[in-house]
Amino acid sequence: MDHFPTNWGKPRDEAVDVYSTYPLHSRPRNQVDTFAEGVQHTQQPIVTGTSVLAIKYKDGVMMAADTLASYGSLARFKDISRLHPVGDYTVIGAGGDMSDFQHIQGILDDLIVEEFNEADGNALGPSEIFEVMSQVMYARRSKFNPLWNSLLIGGFKDGKSFLAYVDLLGTTYQSPSIATGYGAYIAIPLLRKVVDGREKDVTEEQARHILEECMKVLYYRDARSLNKYQIAKITKDGIEITDGLSSKTEWAFAESIRGYGAQNQ
Repeated sequence: MDHFPTNWGKPRDEAVDVYSTYPLHSRPRNQVDTFAEGVQHTQQPIVTGTSVLAIKYKDGVMMAADTLASYGSLARFKDISRLHPVGDYTVIGAGGDMSDFQHIQGILDDLIVEEFNEADGNALGPSEIFEVMSQVMYARRSKFNPLWNSLLIGGFKDGKSFLAYVDLLGTTYQSPSIATGYGAYIAIPLLRKVVDGREKDVTEEQARHILEECMKVLYYRDARSLNKYQIAKITKDGIEITDGLSSKTEWAFAESIRGYGAQNQ
C-alpha cells in the first residue's frame, strides 16, 4: 500500500483536501510572517515615571529623580532607577513610559559596546550621546508615545559640563538647569534662582541641597511622586549614583488647613 498522500490521486470531493496534499487543491500559503507584528512599541503608556531634575555646578553636573514608577494612578513600583549611566562620562534621566526607557537603555548599551569594540582610544561623551538620542527619538516618534517621553542627558568630559534635554516632539536644548514632568512647572523657578548665571560658583553642597529641597516640594505637590529618590553626580572623577535617599516630610500642618470641602470653618 502506498502511504504517501500525494500519490493517492485527485480527491473525490474536489472542494475538500484535508491534508493540503494534492497540488491542484493545495491551500494558499500565508505570505506574512506570523510574528511580523509581534514587536511593537508603546502607544498607550501604562507604567510611568515623573520628574527628573538636573543642574550644572562648578565641579560638574548633578541630577535627581525619584524611584517611583506608577501603574496608572497606582504607586506600584517603588524601587525603579530612572537614572542610567551611559559609558564613563554620561548619565541619562527619563521621565515618561518606563518600557520606552528600557528600550532606549538597550540602544545606548549596544552603542557603548560597539564603540568599545572599535578599540580606537575614543569614548563617547555626553554631547555625542545627546546627538544620537535626538536623532533616535525623533526618528522613532511614531513608535513611541510623544506625550510621555523625555530625557535629560548630563555629563562631564574634557573639563566641560554638559546638560541637555530631548523629547519626541523634536525639542532639544541645553541649559544650566532643566526639569521634566511636573518639575518643569514648580521646580524650575527654584533651580534657576540658585543656579542660572552662577553655575561656576555653586558648590557641591549647594547643588545637592537645592535638589533635595526640590524633590521634597515635588513630593508634597505631585501625586505621582515619592519621597524616595536618587542623586547622580558626574565629575572629572567619574559617575556616582546614590542608593535610595529619603526626604524628611511633615504633614501635621494639614490638620489646620481649612477652606476645602466641608472644612470651611
